[in-house]
Amino acid sequence: MILKPMTTAATPDQDNTRFRVLGAISFSHFLNDMLQSLLLAIYPLLKGNYQLSFAEIGLMTLTYQCTASLLQPLVGLYTDKKPMPYSLVLGMGATLCGLLLLSSAGSFPLLLLAAALVGTGSSVFHPESSRVARMASGGRPGLAQSIFQVGGNAGSASGPLLAALIVIPLGQGSIAWFALAALLAMAVLFKIGQWYSHQQRKAKTAAIATPPQLSPARVKLTLFALLVLLFSKYFYTASITSYFTFYLIKHFGLGVQAAQFHLFLFLLAVALGTIFGGPIGDAIGRKRVIWFSILGIAPLTLLLPYVNLFWTSVLSLGIGFVLASAFPAIIIYAQELLPGRVGMVSGMFYGFAFGIGGIGAAVLGQLADSHGIEFVYQLCAFLPLLGLVAALLPDLRGDKV
Repeated sequence: MILKPMTTAATPDQDNTRFRVLGAISFSHFLNDMLQSLLLAIYPLLKGNYQLSFAEIGLMTLTYQCTASLLQPLVGLYTDKKPMPYSLVLGMGATLCGLLLLSSAGSFPLLLLAAALVGTGSSVFHPESSRVARMASGGRPGLAQSIFQVGGNAGSASGPLLAALIVIPLGQGSIAWFALAALLAMAVLFKIGQWYSHQQRKAKTAAIATPPQLSPARVKLTLFALLVLLFSKYFYTASITSYFTFYLIKHFGLGVQAAQFHLFLFLLAVALGTIFGGPIGDAIGRKRVIWFSILGIAPLTLLLPYVNLFWTSVLSLGIGFVLASAFPAIIIYAQELLPGRVGMVSGMFYGFAFGIGGIGAAVLGQLADSHGIEFVYQLCAFLPLLGLVAALLPDLRGDKV
């Protein structure tokens, strides 16, 4: 692989972090991921309505995640060369169609189609919105990525709560009301598209990005290490987002709403952890954050399957908080490794994360059917030990490790 500098679509204003733009794209991320998380949050309802097995639930997640996974790198690669500011609106339109179909699907194949539409919306949203965050970073990409990412994590945390308060009591048809949130997101994204388009017109010359002084072989090895870290993070995360409610129901005898509340707390901890990962990475270096975030949760995950409900809640909060700080650091580290390819890097890493989440959900669903839900958490407890591959990460310019 020959790495050549590529031009960037716009240069961030080094003196002014555009917090209004960051706030708008973070809010859009909140709405996007809130709507997407409804799919995961209503699994207990769908399981009862359609008599689904755990394997079929895993297949739904696989369909959703892999749609996003396969398309995101392609979208990012294309928009690196030809940015499409208003594609964000079109992507949210696909999510809207998926929600409407999900609210009225009459069969399992239609549920899969709805999941695919929601995944398509995500595949368009993440590469381009991550580019917008980078453009508005003002030279503080870690902070910008955290602001952007925390919106998505907060949205993911809100999905189960809204499902417990609205969808579970009112039924599957109530999902259609969330189309209003999709319309709001489309309006916000249209305004962001106008700002993005204006930035494109303002750019008189393109900035040349200089890659770090690493051999192509070392770049490939570093990318491999980063993908292993994402595998560890998102395979474990899939065990929580897809099956934690079932674990709590089976292991502790909780009701659906109580189990959804515990999932909400975990996802809220994820949102809070994301806030700190980027700025700390700006201050002390990405590698330290990555080391601590991935490997540091191993004691917590190893204890989780063997403690009571109180300590399960406490440990899950700690796991969510610490694990979440890794993603902003990994994304910015990869963007610095391959400068000028923000869309491709964002699409590849978001896509890989989504794909691993989908594969993880499918595999873990099969294990839950065959060996029991408790076995899933006993096995996944060892995944954070893969964080040892962080030793392969080289020092990049500006990294303090």
